Amino acid sequence: MDGAAQFGATRFVVASEVRPHATTVGELVEEAKLAAGALQGLGVGAGDVVAVQLPNWYEGAVLQTAAALVGAVVLPIVQIYARREVEFIVRESRARVLVIPGEWRGRYYPDMLPAMGSLPDLEQVVVIADNVPAGALSWDDLLGPLAKPWSMPVLDPRSIAMLVYTSGTTADPKGVQHSHESLLAEVWSDSSASASAAEASTLAVFPSGHVAGLLGLLRVLVKGAPTVTMDVWDIATAARLIDEHRVTFTSGAPVHLSGLLDAKDNGEAALETLKEFLVGGASVSPSLIERADRAGVVAYRCYGSSEHPTVTVGRLEDSLDRRANTDGPPIAGNELRIVDDNGVDVAPGEAGNIVTRGAELFVGYRDTSLDAEAFLEGGWFITGDIGTLDQEGYLTVTDRKKDIIVRGGENISSKEVEDVLATHPDVADVAVVGAPDERLGERVAAFVIVRDGKSLELSDLAAHCAAAGIAKAKTPELVRIVQELPRTAAGKIRKVDLRNELRR
Repeated sequence: MDGAAQFGATRFVVASEVRPHATTVGELVEEAKLAAGALQGLGVGAGDVVAVQLPNWYEGAVLQTAAALVGAVVLPIVQIYARREVEFIVRESRARVLVIPGEWRGRYYPDMLPAMGSLPDLEQVVVIADNVPAGALSWDDLLGPLAKPWSMPVLDPRSIAMLVYTSGTTADPKGVQHSHESLLAEVWSDSSASASAAEASTLAVFPSGHVAGLLGLLRVLVKGAPTVTMDVWDIATAARLIDEHRVTFTSGAPVHLSGLLDAKDNGEAALETLKEFLVGGASVSPSLIERADRAGVVAYRCYGSSEHPTVTVGRLEDSLDRRANTDGPPIAGNELRIVDDNGVDVAPGEAGNIVTRGAELFVGYRDTSLDAEAFLEGGWFITGDIGTLDQEGYLTVTDRKKDIIVRGGENISSKEVEDVLATHPDVADVAVVGAPDERLGERVAAFVIVRDGKSLELSDLAAHCAAAGIAKAKTPELVRIVQELPRTAAGKIRKVDLRNELRR
């Protein structure tokens, strides 16, 4: 609680139409102590799992902090997950407490509870709502009748502190376990140096169910970054908050950065105070970084995952070319290699499999049977991504291994094609996947969102690719114009959905 004592007056604002809240870090921690005492009174202690499926609300921040105070394992759950996913996560994690909203965005979350199967480890359900269903605890219960003096536990730094389930771009989500050591290594790393400066002000857009959302809360508590958080992503609201709270730094996926730049271009916001944007969580087009630079925002890329939150990050002092075309060098304490399919290092500049290790690397999956295929000898984590390392040690992620398109035996990087298409003036957003083909195996297919008032044909994209000088085999042979792209809660495009659509 050293951070709370040092940064007690630091502001923490929740921007929400349904549960707005403005407070300080000191007040948040005091209420977290009350909730922590209540959890201890309910028998929750070190190693027990507390699952929280709340939007970026004040109550969620308090309860995640309270769970940490009693030494419990904090389990944030993505808000869009429904009965099937929540049941799977609660059962596999053996959560003892589940915290959910009442009604939010047209969904009444307690409705899923009776339909869940047997969950023998789940003892308490807390519902954050004005009217709480029978059998559940309320927010007032935790801070009122159940509140007891909190007793600080003695913890092993290597014990599990956080459990987060991957966002489900594949099949059932995997439970990623982090220790107290790995979380603090990430929080104290230089990946967030700018966001934690005393004069900085941060806008937090990642949902609390995402690893970046919880890490953002930890940075508020440990490093005292004044923060405004949103419970629903809305471009106009985000732009207004930046101007109103004089936000200097934010981070997010490409969809967040492009939306803010659109708001500035349309005259909806000034964004005069916004100086930095750390962009990651999905493939980043160089043209987006260049566009931000023209708008006066220094944007730089990063690379990481739930398993290894920040492996590399660009630097403010890097040239525009570096920031636009690489994902930066490894941060202090991290190592990475580029290896072939036999685990042998490849030459600088040659593409291969990215493997990593470092202090903030997770300690293993909840389902330990998944660990054997996740690591190479020596503790190197197999990320499943493809990339290159240059002579100066800067990483460039070129694709997900599963997103490589194999056309007639030739490997095509979907990201390379996306980066080319993103430079077309009429393309607002794009995702490229492989379309099944009996003769070639796969062909290049592009799902495109066009800018307002514009139209695009396949021939337009073909001409653009030809002008860009890429191989004809990489040119899209199928284009679908869409109003939106399916995304995870963290903003990643769900390419599995796009592939499934092409198979129908």
